[in-house]
Amino acid sequence: MTSAPTAVFFHRETLVGSAGPVELGFTDRTLDLHLERPGFDAELGRLEAACGVRLAVAEQVHGRDVVVVGEQGGAPPRADALIATGRGVGLVTRVADCVPVLLVAPEAGVVAAVHSGRPGTVLDVVTATVDRMRTLGAGDDLAAWVGPSVCAGCYEVPEELRAEVDAAVPGAGAETTWGTPSVDVTGGVQRQLAAAGVPAQVVEGCTVEDERLHSYRRDGADAGRAAGVVWLP
Repeated sequence: MTSAPTAVFFHRETLVGSAGPVELGFTDRTLDLHLERPGFDAELGRLEAACGVRLAVAEQVHGRDVVVVGEQGGAPPRADALIATGRGVGLVTRVADCVPVLLVAPEAGVVAAVHSGRPGTVLDVVTATVDRMRTLGAGDDLAAWVGPSVCAGCYEVPEELRAEVDAAVPGAGAETTWGTPSVDVTGGVQRQLAAAGVPAQVVEGCTVEDERLHSYRRDGADAGRAAGVVWLP
């Protein structure tokens, strides 16, 4: 594969450590990875060309299961977190308002891509992924990148749901910019990472407000899916 233009990326970084480079990024609206649409294979191929590696994708179900790529073959696994432990394969998490989280442990060569929407954050799928990465050798250099998602100011929910989320993830209850109940999923994920001892960088951007990003809350059933992608080239 050859390198392709980086126009599909809203944000992209290359990390260079003693064990070699790590690449990660979050795509923009010019790419649509909706798993149930006819153009999915072509879009995934376009992203693979941009990354220069084969990419693994999961059938996301808003759960807490973590799958190490290579443990299952065939169809995409039903899981919301994927882990890879070797070079030449990348991981994708697909979102349209949910929080994409990329985890990197460069020295051990362990990376992960996590889909943490409201249900997944309540279930703390991020901490489940961190715990699994540590069993695979991730050490003190483990770090996270939290991608664009719907902000607390736009994520309106009923009062009962706000109370439910805040009980499970203290501090996640919030208010919209127009003064109604909302939830702060990104803030909740950041607190979970901090509690797990993982420093996080946040790539700013509200998917509802920024037209460059896919948003289910803004576009409904027409919304596409963006990707958080991480790989060891």
